Amino acid sequence: MPLKLAEAKAVDVSTRNPGAIVIGADQVLMLGKKTYSKPHDITQCRDQLLELRGQTHALISGIVCAHRSKPVWSFSDRALLTMRKFSTAFLDSYLDAVGDDCTTSVGGYKIEGQGMQLFDKVEGNHFTILGLPLLALLNYLRHEGEILS
Repeated sequence: MPLKLAEAKAVDVSTRNPGAIVIGADQVLMLGKKTYSKPHDITQCRDQLLELRGQTHALISGIVCAHRSKPVWSFSDRALLTMRKFSTAFLDSYLDAVGDDCTTSVGGYKIEGQGMQLFDKVEGNHFTILGLPLLALLNYLRHEGEILS
């Protein structure tokens, strides 16, 4: 699913910039068979984090490069994150601290900041967790001669 979303973004922008290699990226969160999107508000974020509490979920990041309105390269990666069994008092304190910023990421957290306190275990590439598998992208751009190798 994230590859389709990333491709749609990259191809759309590439149509308006035909000479450029355009990068599109997207990410989904999966808990079992349930897919999560960015929460719309703090209440939805709270409910989502309560569902994820004590569980292991997957963050799946997809990246697509498009050129002349066509996808020319894609990559997808997955990370597994286990939330700790935090108290509701901790969750309320966390949400008070981050405010509406919790609605800007698919998980309702930003692991590069205070969101790290929600976790017991993180397995996977840091850039995949952030939503952009950067090492794979850089390797592709070097291979294509777009950046120095």
